[in-house]
Amino acid sequence: MTLALLFPGQGSQSVGMGAALADAFASAREVFAEVDDALNQKLFDLMREGPEDQLTLTENAQPALMAVSAAAARVLKVEFGVDVTKAGFVAGHSLGEYSALAAVGAISLSDTARLLKLRGQAMQRAVPVGKGAMASLIGPKTDLALAEAAAKAGSEDGVCVVANDNNNGNVVISGDKAAVDRAIEKAKELGARAIPLNVSAPFHCPLMQPAADEMADALGEAKIVAPLVAVVANVTARPETDPEVLRRLLVEQVTGRVRWRESMEWMAGEGGVTRFAEIGSGKVLTGMAKRIAPDAESLALNTPEDLEAFAKAVTSGE
Repeated sequence: MTLALLFPGQGSQSVGMGAALADAFASAREVFAEVDDALNQKLFDLMREGPEDQLTLTENAQPALMAVSAAAARVLKVEFGVDVTKAGFVAGHSLGEYSALAAVGAISLSDTARLLKLRGQAMQRAVPVGKGAMASLIGPKTDLALAEAAAKAGSEDGVCVVANDNNNGNVVISGDKAAVDRAIEKAKELGARAIPLNVSAPFHCPLMQPAADEMADALGEAKIVAPLVAVVANVTARPETDPEVLRRLLVEQVTGRVRWRESMEWMAGEGGVTRFAEIGSGKVLTGMAKRIAPDAESLALNTPEDLEAFAKAVTSGE
């Protein structure tokens, strides 16, 4: 059985995340303390207690979600003897790609926390609040072709592109607000439902180029080594291990499309993955996995009980 570990992205945060892990395991508390020290911020207190509007800020949500994933990975190894580097592949949705890289040793935990803090701040600085927008196109008729047709129509009023190809039935567009508004109307004409997203900036579109430039500088100075497990990258939807390629793709990812559906299809197909485990906060990627690869097992590892049951299954060869 080939295992792939999935690391969630923004939107999976919630007040209280990580608290059960911290209460149960010293190894989790050590991860949260290390992230707090790296950022010189009491981030874990914010994660545990809120307020929600502060946790949801991009510059806080990104390192916080990574911290929960890192804590769960540390617990698996220290408490239950399951090393995440025994997985066949890892992949992360947008910021989750950083979580994946940290989990398999390509970037240190402290550096990952600092990079994600900066990434969140840079993304927020890139576009004035209210200028950009994102919308989720959903429904049985929604696929990449429909979303691209809607984005093309929206482009008459500014920048509008497909940002996240999550799965058939869920594709996200991003760009200038007027352009996204026009794209929403076109999507409805084509038979999709469209839900404007409550986000602070239009992620994964060309408007994020100033943020990509900032990340290029920061990543250029960051130490990145070959991961112990191949990372299926958002930009290429293929496994990558070369540190310099990974560095470049992390920059391209800021403005580029998250090719999640293709990534999952590759893992379930050519990659031979038969079990997907989402490690961290929430169950968003688990739901996507069940839709994209229904023949594979998909589970979320959120709680101490989830991690213990998963470890027992892995060590017994189930």
